[in-house]
Amino acid sequence: MRRLYVVLVLGVGALLLSSCTLISPNAAPQHLTRSQVGFGLLDKTIPKTGGAKVRFITQPVYIVDATNHLSPSSRIVPSPPSLATVIAQLLIGPTAIEKSAGYTSALPATLVMVSAAVRAGVGYLNFATPLNTLSRSSQLLAVGQLVLTAQEVGATNGIVINVAGVVQHLLMPNGQRATLVTSKNFQVLLNA
Repeated sequence: MRRLYVVLVLGVGALLLSSCTLISPNAAPQHLTRSQVGFGLLDKTIPKTGGAKVRFITQPVYIVDATNHLSPSSRIVPSPPSLATVIAQLLIGPTAIEKSAGYTSALPATLVMVSAAVRAGVGYLNFATPLNTLSRSSQLLAVGQLVLTAQEVGATNGIVINVAGVVQHLLMPNGQRATLVTSKNFQVLLNA
């Protein structure tokens, strides 16, 4: 009986504390002039960088649509886009709106990118874990997502995936495996 009483008192106390705030809202907010905002927060350039600016652009990434095909979706990335920043956006997965429309990702939520770079038109992706633990259909879609997204960032000659320094043999739609896969290999997965 004593435990029930303690839990009840704690519950009522939590309810009371959650219904109030420690900071009261200002009934008459004050307008700050530009000169009153410090740290260079309103400057057109990044403070203390000698005039550096950050520009953003939209970049397509490929996600799995409701029909289990790959479809492009836009993400905002710093300009110029790099393979690492775009793949990082792909690994985040579909947005809440895309999820509500039935879009998913075949890439595991736990997939960690170690590095990504484009050299001579080939994208080199280094991951912490392999994709071969996925089902065949998920492997195809995951590799398709990566190769089609990488092509949009300059990996026009395909991608190579490494895990712990070991080149992976990637599954292609024709059932064969290759260490270098191109977007041509995965065109059949696009939503036509």
